[in-house]
Amino acid sequence: MPRAARLRRPARRATPPTWLVVALACAGQFLVVLDVSVVNVALPSMRTGLGLGEQGLQWVVNAYAIAFAGFMLLGGRAGDLYGRKRMFLAGLALFTLASLGGGLAQEGGHLLLARAVQGLGAAVLAPATLTILTAAVPEGAARNRAIATWTAVGAGGGAAGGLVGGILVDLLSWRWVLLINVPVGAVVLTGAAWYLAESRAGDGRRLDLPGAVLATAGLATLAYGISRTEADGWTAAATLVPLLAGLALLGLFLAVESRTATPLMPLGLLRLRPVASANAAMFLSGSAMFCMWFFMTLYAQNVLGYSPLEAGVALIPSSLAVIAGSKVAPRLMRVLGARALAALGTAVAATGFGWQSTLTADGAYVTAIMIPGVLMMLGAGLATTPLASLATSGTAPGEAGLVSGLINTSRIMGGSLGLAVMSTLAAARSGGSTSPDALTEGYALVFRAGTAVLGAGTLLMWLWLPRGEKRAGPGAETDTDTGARRGVRGRAAR
Repeated sequence: MPRAARLRRPARRATPPTWLVVALACAGQFLVVLDVSVVNVALPSMRTGLGLGEQGLQWVVNAYAIAFAGFMLLGGRAGDLYGRKRMFLAGLALFTLASLGGGLAQEGGHLLLARAVQGLGAAVLAPATLTILTAAVPEGAARNRAIATWTAVGAGGGAAGGLVGGILVDLLSWRWVLLINVPVGAVVLTGAAWYLAESRAGDGRRLDLPGAVLATAGLATLAYGISRTEADGWTAAATLVPLLAGLALLGLFLAVESRTATPLMPLGLLRLRPVASANAAMFLSGSAMFCMWFFMTLYAQNVLGYSPLEAGVALIPSSLAVIAGSKVAPRLMRVLGARALAALGTAVAATGFGWQSTLTADGAYVTAIMIPGVLMMLGAGLATTPLASLATSGTAPGEAGLVSGLINTSRIMGGSLGLAVMSTLAAARSGGSTSPDALTEGYALVFRAGTAVLGAGTLLMWLWLPRGEKRAGPGAETDTDTGARRGVRGRAAR
């Protein structure tokens, strides 16, 4: 080739180091999880600034969580079909723009709409983060470490939300808990556009948009019906109609998925023991864990009189505990196995919830917030990594995004429904009173309920999760699992 032609030929971009790919994937996960919890300490300020009621405050959290959970399977499948990098960039761009809209909102309705759009962007982004990571790191010990980092960063995002939100609200205003996403999102978007490589497992199939709409509508309607029980009771028409409508929509979703040629969630996938058991466990765990930050920050501010910043600082030990649990989990998995570690972590978290249920209106920081918070989040960090590893191990390339989306969906869907139920329990026990004693009784009931849920989750994990340590090697699977997966592929092909 002539020298001039060689000079004109564009240089091929070097493959980025694995650590950089993992860092970008984790940065995206950090943002979407941070926004689940960062608004918690800002809720009292939002109520004052926009005139939101108690239900409005709940929906500031749930509008994001429900859109996030309801469309995450669609986001995971879109990444498989159209490219994980493309969906990462699209989801992050939508998330960033919605954050700008929420930060500038002048009415409560505008804020709720922005939060729902944020959740949609997160639903597209989040599955791509885990799939990009698992595609870049071979299955085995290295991938377990990478998943542990992804889990720690995601859990740290949820944990850091209180501190970040407290600082921003105290120093600036509640609007900055959303506006801060704009410059951070722009930086991550630029790095991802330049360094990430495209990957996909597309086969020309269409997305199951009706399935995604039915799942999201059913979840939102069901959560709304649960929230109505506080004011109207369980037998009122205002409660029963949305509850029954939500169940009907979810039933219709299952019917559509069983008949469509290209389902959003192939129901046969749930025949795989690791997938079904890990997702059921994540749903139960999420229904309790998701509420922890919400009620801990409300307890600190509404009962103990902490400022937003003080409430955020009070939860720093919990933030460090969840990160520590996530980072030590891969080592413990090699010793105990994934099943035993998931059950152990959940039992530790249940102990923390039980301790927290003894809170009083004049509780001391160490015994009323720090120690139970550390136990709750240490357990969460220990349990999440083995559950995510079990759910995604041995996944076929064409199903990677779907399974990644499913495990995230289970956690957030459990959390959004759990928050609706727990908020109703707290409000019913407090009887509408805002006195410290009444609020304390409501919050204590929430943590007692969380203790029971996590106790049931511990038992479920021990009895149902597969013994990962008995696998012959990385990615090995039982004959039953292989046959079930072949069945899923066969139905998908038809």
